[in-house]
Amino acid sequence: MASDANSLRITGKVQGRDIVLNGPLSKDEIRNKVWWWQIPDPATREEREDRLHRYDGSERDVISTLGGYYVVPDDSRAPEAEELVDMVHAELNPDRR
Repeated sequence: MASDANSLRITGKVQGRDIVLNGPLSKDEIRNKVWWWQIPDPATREEREDRLHRYDGSERDVISTLGGYYVVPDDSRAPEAEELVDMVHAELNPDRR
């Protein structure tokens, strides 16, 4: 898991699943990809199956950015989650700072 400034890509491990964030993404798109198991009313079969997954929670959920590794809070509405979304958004959208 690494981030690559040239390709505007950030990776992570969330709820036992590898995720990749390819920029540019909106803040809502980032939230949906990072907190994928909290998506309201899953539209696709894959989203519905993801929701039903089993996860023991023994490993930390992390995002790897150019600045280092960051823990993903369980609650997507927590202040720490908003800070993480803002930071990831800034890295994936460098022209919009």
